[in-house]
Amino acid sequence: MVINIALRFILEVCALAFLAYWGFQSSQDLLIRLLLGIGLPLFIAILWGVFGSPAAPIPFKGFHRLLLELLIFGLAALALFFSGKPTLAIVYATTVLVNRFLIYLWDQ
Repeated sequence: MVINIALRFILEVCALAFLAYWGFQSSQDLLIRLLLGIGLPLFIAILWGVFGSPAAPIPFKGFHRLLLELLIFGLAALALFFSGKPTLAIVYATTVLVNRFLIYLWDQ
């Protein structure tokens, strides 16, 4: 069961990496690429740290937590898809769903 929590952390880090990858490929304008490639993952990391992490000062629970996870992990999967990596996006999204189901099942 500890492996599932470790996998969750890896999926969170991957979400930030995938958003950065998409951001740096999203435009030919350097400023926009920097804003999206650095700013978007930073914003998501702050959002997760404040509302979603286990040590969050304002933790979301229940439905709100599920919406936050859907937003973050869904955006990461979409970022992969629109970066030309549809197979990886499907594998990532499926892994996130299985991981979330196991978190629920094992009450982690």
